[in-house]
Amino acid sequence: MIIKDEFGVEIMVDKSSKSDQSDIFSARMVRMPVGVVMKKSPGVTRWATDVWTPVALVPGANFPEWTELRREGEVVEYHARSVEIELHRSEVEAYKVSLTMSPPSAFVVLDEDESESAVGWVVKEVTLSAYAAQDELDSGFGLVEPVPLPPVIIGWAQEFINYHYIEEPFKKRKRDRLDIDQVDDGIGDARVEQVADVYRTPGSLKKRKKH
Repeated sequence: MIIKDEFGVEIMVDKSSKSDQSDIFSARMVRMPVGVVMKKSPGVTRWATDVWTPVALVPGANFPEWTELRREGEVVEYHARSVEIELHRSEVEAYKVSLTMSPPSAFVVLDEDESESAVGWVVKEVTLSAYAAQDELDSGFGLVEPVPLPPVIIGWAQEFINYHYIEEPFKKRKRDRLDIDQVDDGIGDARVEQVADVYRTPGSLKKRKKH
């Protein structure tokens, strides 16, 4: 079941959950619609006439794609696309990493635009998971850019983290106690004669000669 609040935040509620469903953050997954703002600026080489960079997120934005928002000379900002940020309770540790960045950031994933668009890139998704962003980078199929989070998204994500995060207690590993009286005379059976045995020690050879 999906619940939408007055800010446009959609909550996916698990009907089978025994938690208090009156708290919207008790859900296993929540979503918030955001608009991705892309900035176009002049390129610095003749091979790249324009440089496109994601620069901001607008909570609840639902403008048409590539709506011009602001222009200053040759620098233009567009609303590139509206997508949804999803938070899953199984990934709250990754969200904590993103919120501790300076500044707290989400990650915009861009794929190459296979159409004949002048932009060359299309917004694939926005994630708050630093781990998912790293996986996208490692795949080498697109671009991943951090974008500062507006305060409303920071507060929304922090509430979800506070509800679901369980800190793992530190457990000190027990080390085996060293037996200083142990005698290790090598590997092998002293009764079996061997021409060369790299495992034997001089002590074992002396013992064998006494037999």
